[in-house]
Amino acid sequence: MKPAFLIVGLGNPGKQFTKTRHNAGWLALDTLADEIKATQYEDKQKFLCWAAEGEIQGVPVLLVKPTTFMNLSGHCIKKLVDFYKLNPTTQLLVLCDDIDIPRGTHRLRMTGGPGTHNGLKSIVEIFGENFPRHRIGIGPKSDTVDLAAWVLSAMTPMDLKVMQPAFKAVLDSVKEVMKSQK
Repeated sequence: MKPAFLIVGLGNPGKQFTKTRHNAGWLALDTLADEIKATQYEDKQKFLCWAAEGEIQGVPVLLVKPTTFMNLSGHCIKKLVDFYKLNPTTQLLVLCDDIDIPRGTHRLRMTGGPGTHNGLKSIVEIFGENFPRHRIGIGPKSDTVDLAAWVLSAMTPMDLKVMQPAFKAVLDSVKEVMKSQK
């Protein structure tokens, strides 16, 4: 299947990162995969990712979890965009965590800078700022905690429960991005 749209959840590979705040993009992607009844994720070493296929409103989509670690996410996306000859401005949606918005909320942005997010920095370095992103609020860290320690810490069951509406909102964000590009 040739996808007409890429949905990329940012996160870090490895069991120790599974339910960390920084893997909110992967968790949201898993929620979307369940909602659209996507195929099982397969290891796509050629593209440095795990990928699953699905369809949204008749459009073939590829759900992607880069396996490059967060700060190199752009390399995976570039391989996919180049191979499938896609336009990242109109055929890509990136899902990521955001410490600057309240926990459990979300924000769809069609363009913008990466802020302090190393995964977004990697993508911006390759494609520039013109690609849609669904930012998932993980809330601000306390002043006594290092930023890296905060985003790499595991979410509590209550955190995961509060995050569910932001995860479920991804499908609406995908539809909005697709609609705006017609």
